[in-house]
Amino acid sequence: MRDSYSLAVITGSVRADRIGPRVTRWFLRHLDRHTDAVVDHLDLAELDLPGDLAGGGDAERFTKRVDQADGFVVVTPEYNHGYPGPLKTAIDTPYEQWRAKPLGFVSYGGASGGLRAVEQLRTVFAELHVPTMRTNVLIPNVHDAFDDDGELRDPGPVEAALAEMVRQLNWWAHTLAAARADRPYDC
Repeated sequence: MRDSYSLAVITGSVRADRIGPRVTRWFLRHLDRHTDAVVDHLDLAELDLPGDLAGGGDAERFTKRVDQADGFVVVTPEYNHGYPGPLKTAIDTPYEQWRAKPLGFVSYGGASGGLRAVEQLRTVFAELHVPTMRTNVLIPNVHDAFDDDGELRDPGPVEAALAEMVRQLNWWAHTLAAARADRPYDC
């Protein structure tokens, strides 16, 4: 078994006033304590992904980075009880490159912490043959959750969920990478 794997962390909001980068920075600071993964951060606001799925822009580069990853974490807000449209475009840009690679969620929002967005995303990723982790990192009331240094005011339950989600992701990423190397997933 390899010592490390490639983990793509995708920041899913592109709004100008988004809090997603703060959430992602917090996650990345705490991730190293729980994994040996080599992280590739993909911020959708920094990519030009065409909405017509015909290619162009950064579609080829994004697809290549998804292909190179052994696992994923999607950092997503909940907007109007759902997930952002640009995230759907990003998900739909690659296709086979997602298959048989695990994915975890870090979500944020109001009282639900983005749970409704995650539940919708689970069905989308299931169609792409992506196993999603049972444990999610949910950050409720996100605008009040962080202090001035970018740390959570009440880290206990959220950091415990982070540790458990990443533990699950590590197992799945290593196991599926070995399985794909032994026998390509062509279902």
